[in-house]
Amino acid sequence: MDTTQLQAFCAGLAGATARLHPPPRNVLVYAVGDKTFAYFKTSEPEQWRFSIKVTPERFVELTDVPGIKPARWMGRYRWVTIVDVHRVPQDYLTELVEWSYRHALGSLSRTRRAAVLGA
Repeated sequence: MDTTQLQAFCAGLAGATARLHPPPRNVLVYAVGDKTFAYFKTSEPEQWRFSIKVTPERFVELTDVPGIKPARWMGRYRWVTIVDVHRVPQDYLTELVEWSYRHALGSLSRTRRAAVLGA
């Protein structure tokens, strides 16, 4: 899966929105409601590095994998940065994104969740 496909996957999740933060942040943020579930860095030298939130167990597992590291500033909240998404199997990557999405969706109030999902 390349970055374009991953961006389309994130944008295609129910109620997901994308917002580009201009310089100096240079981040493309995917959120559901007002909760971020994934983001891409859009400027050099870290262009297209992808970050998501993971479970505590996955955080330990993933940060031992070459090319995956704790996300800068967000690592303490169990966010990881994947340096090159091409190196992660597509099914595993989509599983991680879906978990992060469901976690963000679950942190919304019941009313807000219903409004976001259009139910």
